[in-house]
Amino acid sequence: MDKEQIRALFDKYCRQLRLTPAWDVKLELIEDPAWRKTGDFKIDCDDRKAILLLNAVNPSQENLEEVIVHELMHIKLYPLDQVTESLIESNFEEGSPARDFAYRQFFCALEQTVEELAKCFLLKYGENRQFSYGRCAKGKSFNELYDGLRNLD
Repeated sequence: MDKEQIRALFDKYCRQLRLTPAWDVKLELIEDPAWRKTGDFKIDCDDRKAILLLNAVNPSQENLEEVIVHELMHIKLYPLDQVTESLIESNFEEGSPARDFAYRQFFCALEQTVEELAKCFLLKYGENRQFSYGRCAKGKSFNELYDGLRNLD
C-alpha cells in the first residue's frame, strides 16, 4: 500500500467515524526503522487535535487499514479513557498493587474493546477485510506455552 492510499484511507475513516470536522486530525507517517510500534497517537483533548502516528517502514501488522481504524477508535474513545484513568488515579495509592492491578485491567479491557470495534467497523466498511495476525504469528504456540510445566498430581 503506497502513501497516497494510506492517506485516502485515513481521510475516509476520519469522516466515517465522525472525527472530522469536530477534530483536527493529522496523519504522520513514521519512517524511522528504530520505531517499533505499528500505530500510536498523540492527542490534545482541550484543543481537539490529534496526530495519528503510523509506521511506514516496518509495521508488525499486515493490514494498515485495520491499524488506522484501531488508532482512530482510540481517539473516539479517548474521553472515556481519561475518565477511567482519573478514577483509578484518585482512588488508588500510587505504586500500590491495587492501582497496578486496576491499570492493567483497564488497559487490557480498553485494547480489547478498541480492537473489537475496529474489527466490526472494518468488516462493515473496509476495503481490506483481512485481519492482521502479525502479533499472533510472533508469539508462542499453545503447546510452547505449556512446555516445562509439571502435572499437578
